[in-house]
Amino acid sequence: MSLIGLLPAEGPRRSLVTSTSSPQRPVYVASHGVVPVTRNAGAKIADMGKQAIDDALKASVLNKESITAMYVGNMLSGILSNQQHVSPLIATAAGLNGIETSTIEACCGSGGAALRWGYMAIASGMHENVLVLGVEQMTHCDRDSVTKGLATASHWEKEGAVGETFVSLNGKLMSMYMKKYGIGRERFAPFSLNAHKNALTSSHSTLKKNVSVEDYTKSNVVKEPVTIMDASPTCDGAAAVLLTSNKEIAKDKAGRVVRLAGSGASSDILAVDDRPDPLALVAVEKSLEEALRRSGLDRNSVDIFELHDAYTIMACLCLESAGFASPGEGTFFAADGHIGLKGVLPISTFGGLKARGHPVGATGVYQAAEMNMQLREVAGENQVKGARVAVTQNIGGAGASVYTHVFIQE
Repeated sequence: MSLIGLLPAEGPRRSLVTSTSSPQRPVYVASHGVVPVTRNAGAKIADMGKQAIDDALKASVLNKESITAMYVGNMLSGILSNQQHVSPLIATAAGLNGIETSTIEACCGSGGAALRWGYMAIASGMHENVLVLGVEQMTHCDRDSVTKGLATASHWEKEGAVGETFVSLNGKLMSMYMKKYGIGRERFAPFSLNAHKNALTSSHSTLKKNVSVEDYTKSNVVKEPVTIMDASPTCDGAAAVLLTSNKEIAKDKAGRVVRLAGSGASSDILAVDDRPDPLALVAVEKSLEEALRRSGLDRNSVDIFELHDAYTIMACLCLESAGFASPGEGTFFAADGHIGLKGVLPISTFGGLKARGHPVGATGVYQAAEMNMQLREVAGENQVKGARVAVTQNIGGAGASVYTHVFIQE
């Protein structure tokens, strides 16, 4: 089996390459705040957002007066809560009136898009200290309303309006993959089992259930061949990261600094059937290449790949399209143990979208906060030992918008 871009688990894994596209100024993660992901229908957008912001500020030497901008990732508030103007609502709740604030929408990739805005605001010199927030409330609405709301991330005329949902679209991709490579559904089990195992020891994850191969095999089919063990749950949550241009401010008590070293974004044809090869996620590949180029690193440098595992098929396709496994070998890569916390390329280190939960507009910021924990070595039982470089990848739709970020421990 060919593992593109990976070195053996033992030995050096750092391979710097020259970059000519460094940002004007370095961007550092000063702190983070995460609200435990929940499936109870009592959470409110403003309350969750305020809590995540308060927690991030408490963990930093910065105060509210130091923050001059906030970018908020959200997808469904206007559809499910009739609250389209989310960012000033949360700014008021958090006592941040008067600052620049915008709500960023890129469907399930909204959190990653907001993070990119924060990165650009600091790197360009426009701002010194910026809050990036992701927030989503979904469980207060019935399943049909949520499903229809999520379907707006598809090509509505060609997909959503004719009954396609993201379960059916991912089912289509999964069926195509199984047919092309001659494998059964059970080959996708390691992605689900790994996510659930890691969620058991994560304080902010929502699905704390030890899942066995038998559980996966016997799980109920939602839409052939997708089962409930292949899909992420509907849930609520909020996460924040505080970005700064000041390296001293970003230092923790141990002197560790986490730098947001690179950001990449790309897009692809929205309708899945219109793509030349639906199993090749072009935006995954291109956004990763841009982020690595800006960071001055290559694939061999990556210790953690926190990918977008909304569905097990998406986790597999991300590994392959990003160049960490050859086409058709993603499920074998997972089965060989490479994606576990002690593997060559850990993924879903706190449960991922599958078991941490996927509060869609917040997911990309949860990923960033989790990688700040990993690189500051405060991840507890979920710690990837020796990790120095972590990549997050947040996807909108079925790969139509992709935002990739590279974090480095300095």
